[in-house]
Parts: sequence; structure tokens; C-alpha cells
Amino acid sequence: MQWRNSSSHYGLVSILIHWLVALTVFGLFALGYWMVELDYYSGWYQTAPDLHKSIGMLLFVVMLARVLWRWFTPPPASLPNHGRLTRLASKLGHSFLYVGLFVLMISGYLISTANGRGIEVFGLFAVPATLTSIPNQEDIAGLVHEYLGWVLVIFAGIHGLAALKHHFIDGDRTLVRMFGR
Repeated sequence: MQWRNSSSHYGLVSILIHWLVALTVFGLFALGYWMVELDYYSGWYQTAPDLHKSIGMLLFVVMLARVLWRWFTPPPASLPNHGRLTRLASKLGHSFLYVGLFVLMISGYLISTANGRGIEVFGLFAVPATLTSIPNQEDIAGLVHEYLGWVLVIFAGIHGLAALKHHFIDGDRTLVRMFGR
């Protein structure tokens, strides 16, 4: 398998980043959903949010790398059986996922740094708090983070169902291309 995308196939780097981001987003969603119900006396009360923030910051770096990689090695062309509407839906859907993920991560950053403290990433380094003067920053960013998280997870599920539809109903190579075939 080749590292870079070709005109007809995804390369190994794109495939690995795609699945790493997908698993991480669903994992962070589950962790976030679970951790907001923890009470002060739980052993995970501090650990779960720290883990969520650290993984979220690393995901931000991976997403930046993903955008750069996509710029240097564009995705394969649409399949010949995809009509104009399918191509448009694909472009809009992927754009929404990219922009939505960045907005989600930025809102998480704004929640975490509203108090003026940076974000410790696994105790290795800290991302400084650079924007702390927005009125009700934590509350507004929290609402954006919560609702957008739900929207993105549901939309990612629809994205997966669309890939299955292409595979099982349309009989095309949309899904298998993201598995390197």
C-alpha cells in the first residue's frame, strides 16, 4: 500500500488518520458523557476531565496534520457512478465534519481556559490560556461544546451509514477505499 493518496485510492496515512480521528472522537464523546455525571467524591472526578482535555489537545494537532496532509495529497476523485448531488453532499458533509471538529475543539479549549489557567497535556507540557475575557465564556463555550458534540457524533453515524449504503446497496468502492482496497 502506498503512503500518499492516488487518483483512485486513499493512502495509508489518510486511512490511519481517518480511523484514528473517528475512534478518538467517539471515545472522547463517551468519556465526556460519562464524566459530567461524576460527583466530587468520585476517584475520576479530576482524572477524567484531565484525560479528556489532554486527548482533545492531541486530537487538535492530529486534525491540523490531517488538513495539511489533505492539502499536500488530495483525496481520490469521486467514483464515476456518483452523480452531482452525491458529490456535493460528500463535499459539504466532509467540510461540516472538519469545521465542526475544529469548532468543537476550540470550544473545549475556551471552557478549559476560561479561568486563566492553561491546559496540562498528560503532564508533559501546558497549552497556555490566551483568550479569557469573553463574558460568560465557560457557559457559552460549554453549550457549544455539548450540543455540537451531539450533532457531530450523530452526523458521523450518518456518514458511516452512507458509506454502508454505498457498499451494500450501490455496490461501489466508496467504503473499501477507506480500508485501503
